Amino acid sequence: MPSFSDKKLIHSFQHQITNNSKNLNMTKKTLILITIASCACVAASDLNAATIPAGTTLTVRTVSLVSSKDAVGRTFEAKIDQDVFVKGKVLLKAGTKAFGRIQASRANPRKSAPLTLELTLISVNGRKVAVKTNSIHPGSPPTTARQVRHGFTVGTLVVNPGTKMEFRLAEPLNL
Repeated sequence: MPSFSDKKLIHSFQHQITNNSKNLNMTKKTLILITIASCACVAASDLNAATIPAGTTLTVRTVSLVSSKDAVGRTFEAKIDQDVFVKGKVLLKAGTKAFGRIQASRANPRKSAPLTLELTLISVNGRKVAVKTNSIHPGSPPTTARQVRHGFTVGTLVVNPGTKMEFRLAEPLNL
């Protein structure tokens, strides 16, 4: 028969084993929760992170008036005219704000050049994302009835609000 001190020692040992297994279970549960939370964060960032490949056409409509008399560097506002799809998913919705810049114009009579525009920023979920596109020359005289219908004029060139323009991504756009 075990003595009182032996019983006390056995009881203490059993108590320690019980506490250790409880601590081990808590540690396992904590690690499992951390793993699940990490996976959820990665999955959420993958849903928000997307890339539109170089060469994709971005069709926009101007919001502000642009003129061949405007200074180089002046910015203009436009809106994405059509949803932009990549692998069947809409990555840019129609109506998304876009911003462009005048690269060249006739504003400086000493260094006159045809009106040249580029897109520089797109507003995605409240943040502005830099974009690199080709340059377009809406100042080229209209050669088709379609160009005339879409707002291109001759003389002092004016690109009216609502004018549809197409830019092509020169580099992938990471959203």
